[in-house]
Amino acid sequence: MEQEQISQEVERKGVATWVVEAVVAAMLLILGIVVMTESRRLGAGWTSDGPGAGYFPFYIGLIITISALGIFYQAVLSKKRNTEVFVDGEQLRRVLSVLVPAAVYVLGVSIFGLYIASAVYIALFMIVLGKFSWIKGVLVGVIVNTIFFCMFEVWFKVPLYKGMLDPLAFLGY
Repeated sequence: MEQEQISQEVERKGVATWVVEAVVAAMLLILGIVVMTESRRLGAGWTSDGPGAGYFPFYIGLIITISALGIFYQAVLSKKRNTEVFVDGEQLRRVLSVLVPAAVYVLGVSIFGLYIASAVYIALFMIVLGKFSWIKGVLVGVIVNTIFFCMFEVWFKVPLYKGMLDPLAFLGY
C-alpha cells in the first residue's frame, strides 16, 4: 500500500509521447519526400514497355508521406494527443545499456570480423549486464562462436565476414 503511494507521488520526467511521435513523423515525411523525388528522377511514369524504374518506389514514397502527415496531425494537432512521458531517465538508461554496446558491436564486426566481435559481445553482455563471472562469460562467448565457426566455415563452407584485420587468417579460412 505504501509502495503505491510512493510511486504515485514520484512524477515521471521526460519527453512527452506526442513530441516523439511528431519527430518520427517529420523524419518519415523527409524520407517519403526523398523517395518520391529520387523516384521521379529515375522515371516514375509509365513507359512504352511498362512502369519506369521509379514507378513503384514513387507510390511507396507517396504512401509514406501521406502516413507521416497523418501521424504528425494526430501527434501535434489532435485533441487526443498523448501527453504522457514517452520514456523516463531509468528506462532510457536501460535502452542505452543495450543500444550502445550493439553499436560498438557493429563497429567491432567491421574491424575484427563476425566471430571475434560476437565472442567479445556475448562475453561482455554476460559479465556486465548478466552479472555472470568473467570465466563463464568468456567461455560461453568462445564456445558459441567456435561452434558457429565450425558450422559455417567448416561444415557448410559458407565464409562469413572476417573483418578488415582478419584475425583468424592463421586458421586458413
